[in-house]
Amino acid sequence: MKNKGIKAAILKERNFFLSAPALLWQIIFFYIPIVFIVAVSVLHRLDYSIFDNITFSHYAILFDSSYYKIILRSVVLAFTNATLCFLVAYPVAYFLVFKTKHLRNLLLFLLVLPFWANFLVQVYAWFFILERGGFLNSILLGLGIIAQPLHLLNSSFAIYVVMLFCYLPFMIMPIYSSLEKINKSVFEASSDLGASTWQTILRVILPLSSSGIRTGFFLVFIPSFGEFIIPALLGGGKKMYVGSLISYFFLETRNVFLGAAFTCLSSAVLLVSIFVLNLLLRKFFGRDRV
Repeated sequence: MKNKGIKAAILKERNFFLSAPALLWQIIFFYIPIVFIVAVSVLHRLDYSIFDNITFSHYAILFDSSYYKIILRSVVLAFTNATLCFLVAYPVAYFLVFKTKHLRNLLLFLLVLPFWANFLVQVYAWFFILERGGFLNSILLGLGIIAQPLHLLNSSFAIYVVMLFCYLPFMIMPIYSSLEKINKSVFEASSDLGASTWQTILRVILPLSSSGIRTGFFLVFIPSFGEFIIPALLGGGKKMYVGSLISYFFLETRNVFLGAAFTCLSSAVLLVSIFVLNLLLRKFFGRDRV
């Protein structure tokens, strides 16, 4: 009877046991590093006398307009990239769901195909496209659109183009998943009520797919805020962003205390930005607009 009771208790809590490895993984590789970063940000040095080393001098150093300009620049970069991805991704996802049938699986395969290549390889591939003697300049010169090669590398244009390319699938997939759940009969019902195709998309389809839009925005906005590979390689390091400055503190100056403090400060700004962004998305794409 006792064994049966234990077995019944285990079966009753099987969902917890199945999720325990994932929970343990999250605690070890997510929550513990966050606690460590926060602790280091308020320490003067690393030794056994932790409570005697608590200081907020690192945060005092960060009370400089130059650091806040870097954070603001990263917020603008993340929001602009998320907006551009949305403007490109929504028509693509809409086309895949409502305009394709037989080729849908093939197009989805081509969409996720870039994920098979290393992220760094994808970024380096754009050197051959954007350099002065690269593919894009060769095409423009051949068509007679330009008289001399354009300077595309080491510019904001290169950063935004490559950011759009690399993060676009993260916007398309959640929007596609959300649109796929919509009953196709809403078009017929909307048409019977006298609405045009554009009115149906703006007043019905957009609000019904708001969950996918918000998910896509967050999937793009959050990693774009801390991106440092693309600005460093294709932007030429001319402008500092949050990710660039954090890597500079930790890898070059070896000032882990100031780096941890700036990480905490930028993370706090990111959380506030996410909250504001969520309110804006609910206002413009919320279901209450249906």
